[in-house]
Amino acid sequence: MNDSKRKWWGYFFIAPQLIGMLAFSVLPLGFAFGLSFMRWDGFGEREFIGLANYIGQFRDDNFITALVNTAYYSILVIPVGIALALLVALALNKVKGKTVYRVFFFMPVVTSSVSIGVIWMWLLNGDIGLINQLLAMVGIDGPNWLTDRNLVLPSIAGLSIWWGLGTNMVIFLAGLQGISRSYYEAADIDGATAIQKFRHITFPLLSPTTFFVAIMSVIGSFQVFDQAYVMTQGGPGKASYTLVYHIYEQAFGRSAFGPSTASAMVLFTIILIFTLIQFSVSRRWVHYEDGGR
Repeated sequence: MNDSKRKWWGYFFIAPQLIGMLAFSVLPLGFAFGLSFMRWDGFGEREFIGLANYIGQFRDDNFITALVNTAYYSILVIPVGIALALLVALALNKVKGKTVYRVFFFMPVVTSSVSIGVIWMWLLNGDIGLINQLLAMVGIDGPNWLTDRNLVLPSIAGLSIWWGLGTNMVIFLAGLQGISRSYYEAADIDGATAIQKFRHITFPLLSPTTFFVAIMSVIGSFQVFDQAYVMTQGGPGKASYTLVYHIYEQAFGRSAFGPSTASAMVLFTIILIFTLIQFSVSRRWVHYEDGGR
């Protein structure tokens, strides 16, 4: 087979993926970008209004509230979620039967977000919730987790950390198992402590995995919606009102598809900026075993 035929066969095999990406990713993204400059309620003709939708969003108190809430939620979830998943992975990496534990920790990930939300609504109920019942057994008067403006976002963040623990833990565990034992054997010969081995071997060689988990955590945290929608409806008093909830409310609550897509484009830009910053900073701390990039 000559090179020309090989090339066309290559195009043939990647065509389904390219068509799918164009149909379900590139074209909808382009349509949303164009729609963000228009006034449209889902029916009739679209009217081009320039940057009015974007200007309106930054003048909208609800958008600013959603932006602040989403940033606060991300600050709560990302570092704690990554650190906890790493600790669990380190613990499981040294025990027998890690497959059973891995399945146990991963079970919440495959559970419906609605089911998870309903269960945690009961657990966090201020009157009859299991968590407050357990606190009462040790003499602590539990708060109203989902109706207190100061506690609702930390409560949802706690749920999200628990829910995403399995995914991050499995990724970290895979990264740990990919580190050659020869490094640790050499460190043992030199008399290195457990902390020294983690600092100089485990963490540097696990940095590509940590980098991947960090990127996915940032993307996931900024897209939080299910938990707030099911458990609090954005309340109390917009205290759990997030960016994606704001996008949903504008599009399907008020049929304001122009402002909704403008908000979505702002969210896309924020995620893109943070991802590019992470890639830029990663050159300083991400290390590869073979020295490559």
